[in-house]
Amino acid sequence: MDAKCSQTHEEILSSLTLRYPELVSCDTEVRFVVELLAECFRKGGKLLVCGNGGSAADSEHVVGELVKSFRFKRSVDGAFLEAYREINGEEAPSWLEGALPAISLVSQTAFTTAFSNDEAAVGVFSQQVYCYGAPGDVLLAISCSGNSANVVEAAKVARARGVKVVGLTGYKESDLSRRSDVCIRVPRNETFQVQELHLPVYHCLCAAVEAEFFGGGE
Repeated sequence: MDAKCSQTHEEILSSLTLRYPELVSCDTEVRFVVELLAECFRKGGKLLVCGNGGSAADSEHVVGELVKSFRFKRSVDGAFLEAYREINGEEAPSWLEGALPAISLVSQTAFTTAFSNDEAAVGVFSQQVYCYGAPGDVLLAISCSGNSANVVEAAKVARARGVKVVGLTGYKESDLSRRSDVCIRVPRNETFQVQELHLPVYHCLCAAVEAEFFGGGE
């Protein structure tokens, strides 16, 4: 974690387009997604994330920034600290941090290999979304082309489960962008260049949402 961040939610959002002017075309969508995620977490929902290859690594990265502290020091809920003290007869460990619930669907190796072998590789993320997804949750579906079949199928299941779909793609319209509640289409189409712009976008999303819940906290 960096030294404690003092930026506000708005400063974090504004800094994205200051550092990456080409992402001004995504500003409206980025702001919308931040509010969508904040609403999801406020209501006790969770974020599911999936993608292939480099986007699978990005899925893990996103979850890492949400489940532990990213740029802000995160306090643990006071009611939990009281319950821990009462049940265990001691103070909660100092290394516990506030968390934002997120699950990477790419990391469950035993399940994904079994399902791919027994059923259909195209359905690995869909089955997990069906299992974990609930109304009010959000699926962040990452695909540089926007046409990755297993990611698109996950989006289909998500919408049927009442899960909001956020697409993160390249600039071209795609199957995923058409099936998303909101799609952040970065202004590139070649895979590695799309991935280079996905990183600052999801860092901004994570930092801005973190600021909503932990900004100003000790």
